[in-house]
Amino acid sequence: MPEGDTIRWHANRIAPVLVGREPDRIETHERFSLDRWHERLAGRTANAVDTHGKHLFIRFDGGLTLHSHLGMVGSWGVYASGRRWGRPRRRAWLVFGVDGTDVVQFDGSTLELVTDGRTRFDQRLAALGPDVLADEFDSDRFLRRLRESDRTRGIGDALLDQTIVAGIGNMWKAEACWDSMIDPWRKVTSVSAAEALTLIEAVRPRMFESAEHGPRAITPRVYRLNGRPCTRCGSVISSLGQGDDNRTTFWCPGCQL
Repeated sequence: MPEGDTIRWHANRIAPVLVGREPDRIETHERFSLDRWHERLAGRTANAVDTHGKHLFIRFDGGLTLHSHLGMVGSWGVYASGRRWGRPRRRAWLVFGVDGTDVVQFDGSTLELVTDGRTRFDQRLAALGPDVLADEFDSDRFLRRLRESDRTRGIGDALLDQTIVAGIGNMWKAEACWDSMIDPWRKVTSVSAAEALTLIEAVRPRMFESAEHGPRAITPRVYRLNGRPCTRCGSVISSLGQGDDNRTTFWCPGCQL
């Protein structure tokens, strides 16, 4: 699933094309044909593109917001006129044409056009924890949410809970724990507030770099490197399913304590 840095990277590519402009063309997949988005958005200027965790929002004049969550397989693409799209046209859920450039969402789990008020009061969004990529990370809220959660689970599993911190997925969970030299299997009860904040502080700079340059700019230090020697201590990196969703956790048993 695309994590918060990838969603921010998509937003950073979309904003220069859309913000301050009215789309010349709006196309939607047949599943959205009854929603009349091309009519509702006609003549409206895009004012902002922003993100919170794994959610992306395109804000339009008149208090309308396009809300996107890509789920496991979704993606956004930005293509100059004549450039081949990254996926077949039949998989495009939405196309904005602007001055010869196409902004396209493929697949995904959520794509909806809602009022700004609904985005503020939507329970799914209100339940989200602080955005890991916020300019000023809300440490107090993060720690409070962490302490209010199931404290018997491993800290690695807790980092995936979007109601605790929004934007961290399976890769950045592993990288945060490795960077901080913290065993992802340690119970939340054994992780001090200082250690919990170290996890966030360690991962934010790399996530910001990925958000600016793209996820391919990041070289994992532990994620999907099971069976290889740890670059820090030489021990063999391990992997095992963790949590109710059995997401694979990667860690070094030699130096993550």
